[in-house]
Amino acid sequence: MSLEIITPGLATTVQDRGRFGYYRFGIPQGGAMDQYSAAIGNRLVGNTPEEAVLECTYLGPKLVTDADAVIAVTGAPVDVLVNGEPAPQHERLELRAGDELSFGVIRGGAKFFIAIAGGIDVPLALGSRSTYPIGRIGGVDGRALAAGDVLPVGARAEEALPRVERISDDLLPSYDQQVEVRVMLGLYDHKLTDAGLRNLIEAEWTLTPVADRMGLRFDGPGAAWKEEAQPFGAGQDPSNITDAGYPVGSIQIPGGTQPIVLHYDAVSGGGYAQAATVISADMDLFARMSPGARVRFVPVTMEEALAARAERRARLARVWS
Repeated sequence: MSLEIITPGLATTVQDRGRFGYYRFGIPQGGAMDQYSAAIGNRLVGNTPEEAVLECTYLGPKLVTDADAVIAVTGAPVDVLVNGEPAPQHERLELRAGDELSFGVIRGGAKFFIAIAGGIDVPLALGSRSTYPIGRIGGVDGRALAAGDVLPVGARAEEALPRVERISDDLLPSYDQQVEVRVMLGLYDHKLTDAGLRNLIEAEWTLTPVADRMGLRFDGPGAAWKEEAQPFGAGQDPSNITDAGYPVGSIQIPGGTQPIVLHYDAVSGGGYAQAATVISADMDLFARMSPGARVRFVPVTMEEALAARAERRARLARVWS
């Protein structure tokens, strides 16, 4: 079976859990920006966690299925329409051949997801079906969907877990416009002035419209870097360093003005100092923000970061139980 794209939406891409093992070659992990919401969708339709879904940004697509299908729409709150009639979100939906799926206005966050039983069955590229547009890798020709695309759907496997019709409210993510994001300071926080460091971890920052799968830019009071002699090979700006690797979730502050959080499609290294790194348990939060969201970066210890990761895994285990 297949899905035909009538209109593609703003930036709809095929994503799965991501491609791993190639970061050292400059190829980022990619994958759904909100891994938790994508996992909920796969659970509802009876997939494994590895199946590819559609990630929709702000404005969703209009598509038609050529055969009976089981789908679920998860993530940011949005009006779901089947043949123009309202349908529930975060629930298992049965479509008939020829049914049209479309969407209204998103009411929070930035990303929502369409999961289908069998998964989006585009070819694997470096072990993943995820779309990496900058590298033209994965998905449909390494790009966002376009009108007229026909997406193959994998064979619907027998469900190994008990069927779930809907996800309970206590397992759904929230879409607040005031968010605390946990970070670990370093590797170069020592290069910030005392006032700059205080601003980074004590001030409130506002998400700007300059935000995508590569990175998200925040506006606020600035975070000045110390005026020091730059090492050989670094740029002239105090925020420059001799090239280094970037952990996923790195926070850079070019020129000491607007912090940028690097997300799953970001480059793996370069010449900007990383003042802090978002912990893995909080990376999904950036897909749940929309421009204007107010954020505080809260420092945590390694022990606290590991505890948060364990808590997130336990929550996912409840989804898959």
